[in-house]
Amino acid sequence: MPERYEYPPTEFDPKPRRTNKRSLYFPLLLGLSAFVAFADHLSKKFIVNHLGMGRSHTLIPGLLNITHVLNTGAAFSFLADTASPDAVRRGLILFSAAAVVIVGVLLIRSCACLNLTCIALALILGGAVGNLYDRVVYHYVIDFISVHVGARYYWPDFNLADSAIVIGACLLMLEIIRPQPEDETKS
Repeated sequence: MPERYEYPPTEFDPKPRRTNKRSLYFPLLLGLSAFVAFADHLSKKFIVNHLGMGRSHTLIPGLLNITHVLNTGAAFSFLADTASPDAVRRGLILFSAAAVVIVGVLLIRSCACLNLTCIALALILGGAVGNLYDRVVYHYVIDFISVHVGARYYWPDFNLADSAIVIGACLLMLEIIRPQPEDETKS
């Protein structure tokens, strides 16, 4: 019988071993995504049922209003006034669906541990699903948060899904730019 050789562990293992931790964290992260999408849907439904189209309610004078606006374009109403709104809507639905699939795959592949990257991906997935739902069902996205400084500076209206996407993107940027801890196995 030939002898079996044990090779010493190398610094780089081209085939990372999968752990069972994925089963622990994936439902939690998927639950976060579902919570974001559901909270976004409920908040938009509340606005539709309690605030007339184009109406506004001041929460913090000179800073924050709750409004009821429809966004047929992309972020910040980009492409909202185009000559071919159906083509824009179909393109945005296709782009949003692709984003949901890509972020979902990234979440599945990287959720072996609970870290900022996984939480960021879960927030982005939930926000993308929330806005995709609006685009498919209503042909527009309901925006209702209006931030402004006095009467001069306005931020375009947005919603909870947009907020989750931005927070997730900021968390990803933090993960990219923050110094990574030194690997203890290196000498």
